[in-house]
Amino acid sequence: MRLLVTGGAGFIGSHYVRCALSGRYPRLDDAEIVVLDKLTYAGNAANLAPIADSRRLRFVEGDILDADLVDRLIGESDEVVHFAAESHVDRSIAGAAEFVLANVVGTQTLLDAALRHEVRKFVHVSTDEVYGSIDSGSWPETHPLEPNSPYSASKAGSDLIARAYHRTHGLPVSVTRCSNNYGPYQMPEKVIPLFVTNLLDDRSVPLYGDGGNVREWLHVDDHCLGIELVRSIGRPGEVYNIGGGIELTNRELTKRLLDACDADWDRVEMVTDRKGHDRRYSVDSSKIRTELGYQPATPFDRGLADTVAWYRANRAWWEPLRARLGSV
Repeated sequence: MRLLVTGGAGFIGSHYVRCALSGRYPRLDDAEIVVLDKLTYAGNAANLAPIADSRRLRFVEGDILDADLVDRLIGESDEVVHFAAESHVDRSIAGAAEFVLANVVGTQTLLDAALRHEVRKFVHVSTDEVYGSIDSGSWPETHPLEPNSPYSASKAGSDLIARAYHRTHGLPVSVTRCSNNYGPYQMPEKVIPLFVTNLLDDRSVPLYGDGGNVREWLHVDDHCLGIELVRSIGRPGEVYNIGGGIELTNRELTKRLLDACDADWDRVEMVTDRKGHDRRYSVDSSKIRTELGYQPATPFDRGLADTVAWYRANRAWWEPLRARLGSV
């Protein structure tokens, strides 16, 4: 079996690929993995270094908007797991066009090719941000999509395109929507690696607004396990929420990161809140737990400690990225 993984050099995609090629997913033990990645600022070939010598890995540098390339690669593939996306909210606020192109048109380009070549399964990886903000309770998969940033709106658009290809054409598409991820190899513009790398460099960290925004946290290992379950036994046409069940305000998260890095609150700089900043996210993951037997395995305290330790030990990975990103 040949599996095409788009965005497979990014944070979450590369974790999935590393797991698939290191025996973590038995159903993929004999699969050839083809990674398609544009290697933008968020894609990094170094993320695949641990499995770069695998005979079952093929890397293709390219754009999901390149219809001819996409058609050729999907024509050679049996299934697709689609991670590739522009995903940084602040960047989408500064300029939305590339988010619409990559996330909506890029997804549609992949779906067109998947339809032509009758792939067996297409997993579209999305986000809980498409639901908007929720004051209390948790979103089920049937909740209306109410995105509030250009990023989340572009992801909601891609979700609806994916759904339409299943409803109209019968394409075997499943959609996953995850809560906030953390773990090794995450770009240092996201909150946890940004704070950790800043603190390790004796710099301050920016805390938006009053610090009361609430996020649900999920280790990337548990997220990828959920994606693999959906790929292997999930039902076509269904949406599956994948959540970690750990909710923290940004202030609470900051405190844990300060403690982990032996830093004090004088390193925290309160900054003007982000435009349209969603107050709280929380997904109801009962469907994937009941239907597919999903269970996150990484306790947050352990996962966060391991993540901080990884960044402490891997300056050679993140320092060049910090220099390339400039001020983040």
